[in-house]
Amino acid sequence: MDCKRCLLFTLVGLSSVITLASAVNNRPIIGVLSQTTSGDFEQFGEAWVAASYVKMLESAGARVVPILVHQPDEYYKKMFNSLNGVVFPGGGQPDMMNSAYGKAGKLFYEMSIKSFDENEDYFLVWGECMGIELLSMITAKKDLLTETDGDPVSIALSFEKDFRKSKMYSAAPESIINTLKTKVNLNHHHLSLTPTNFSKNAALTEFYRVLTTSSDISGIEFISSLEAYKYPIYGLAFHPEKNCFEWTYDCIDHSADVVKVTHYFANFIVSEARKSNHAFSSEAEANSSLIYQYAPVYTGNISIFEQAYFFNP
Repeated sequence: MDCKRCLLFTLVGLSSVITLASAVNNRPIIGVLSQTTSGDFEQFGEAWVAASYVKMLESAGARVVPILVHQPDEYYKKMFNSLNGVVFPGGGQPDMMNSAYGKAGKLFYEMSIKSFDENEDYFLVWGECMGIELLSMITAKKDLLTETDGDPVSIALSFEKDFRKSKMYSAAPESIINTLKTKVNLNHHHLSLTPTNFSKNAALTEFYRVLTTSSDISGIEFISSLEAYKYPIYGLAFHPEKNCFEWTYDCIDHSADVVKVTHYFANFIVSEARKSNHAFSSEAEANSSLIYQYAPVYTGNISIFEQAYFFNP
């Protein structure tokens, strides 16, 4: 091969590396959807986000923006175009689908799908606890949840045979899988999507792959993790963020192996967000939206959350 051809191949190879590198966003910003306050939280503001979600995302190299509720659709469209993903956190909202949390979540879900279908544009949607419940309702267009006893309890995961084909668990070390198979996954919910209800709804079975199931104290089986076949949409019924950042319950496992589970999920979430190149119009605009503009409040004496952020939309 002559020198000119060597140079050409070198330049082509270098170009490919540069293109590949530029496709990875190493400054991801993820939104955490807030929810309307109630009870003791009302004294601090109109909306809130648990600090443990923020800490988990930051621990894996992402910055966080709180997504406010009770905003016009234009606000959520702007946030979608500016952020690299969204987390639907756990908590509690009456009449969830019609709540401000539910309505905003539905908009992000729909925008993620539409943008992927029309432009192959990648935007992460991650739902935990109440978040996976909302995802099931949005996809099924109805409430198929069953009452379960998860208040609070650590429960093992049972993995489906083809779980290694999933995006969520394909790269998980055996040590992480083995830890998840023991009773270390903190659940705190009274409603769940059962495999039976899932299998009876075509909208759900065509959209999601079930990855794991668990059983509550009374033996009712429920879906504990799932992901969309086509889209970057994921759901967990349990709380990996609590292993590192919440201490209000003795049943939360803080052992070294379980802390690694938190790190695994945090890194997975952020790695998915890195695939998105959405961005704020300027760094100044980003800075004005970040969670750094707010100070967390100690709430461990009045709630199950050690700290929370509060907002007045």
